[in-house]
Amino acid sequence: MKNPASHFRNTGHTLRTLGQVTMRLVTAGVLAVALLAGCQSSIEGTATRSPDTGIEPDFPTPRPSRSTPPPVTTAPAPSPTAPTRAPSGEVLSPQNGYVFIQTKSGKTRCQLDEQEVGCESAFTNAPEVEGEPANGVRLTADGRVSWVLGNLGAIPAVTLDYRTYSALGWTIDAAEDGTTFTNDGTGHGMTISVEGVESF
Repeated sequence: MKNPASHFRNTGHTLRTLGQVTMRLVTAGVLAVALLAGCQSSIEGTATRSPDTGIEPDFPTPRPSRSTPPPVTTAPAPSPTAPTRAPSGEVLSPQNGYVFIQTKSGKTRCQLDEQEVGCESAFTNAPEVEGEPANGVRLTADGRVSWVLGNLGAIPAVTLDYRTYSALGWTIDAAEDGTTFTNDGTGHGMTISVEGVESF
């Protein structure tokens, strides 16, 4: 038969350990509640905002923001014998790898790099992206066009006159009825205006 004193000693040790564990769990729970309460805040009042003016904000941005790419909507067939175009027109100098332009009308603004052209405009009949009318379009050097939502922000845009320009491997033909971007290496491009986009 077991020694009764031995039995009580083991039980007492077990009770003490269980008590310590319970105390630690209670302490941890109190700390967790305190931490979660500290992460929450509320501000009294009613949210208000100014009406939309259509004017871009007037503050510098170090680099234009890009929205996540939506599904591709147009993909012209690759052209294995695409002619290489010689750059022509006034050369626009890049800033941090980008060239920023806006049309003479001020209705369309774009950023270019060697791989793509991204433009925003108040399109009159744009497709919907995520339930909203698209306000931007992206063209890759290989001719893929996708509609996007976004805002180029306060970019240091050069206003184009109605003539031809060259920038980062793209030829830009600015005209009153639209602006055409053509990749000098692939021959792919697009013509953009507020009425829409035509890719080639």
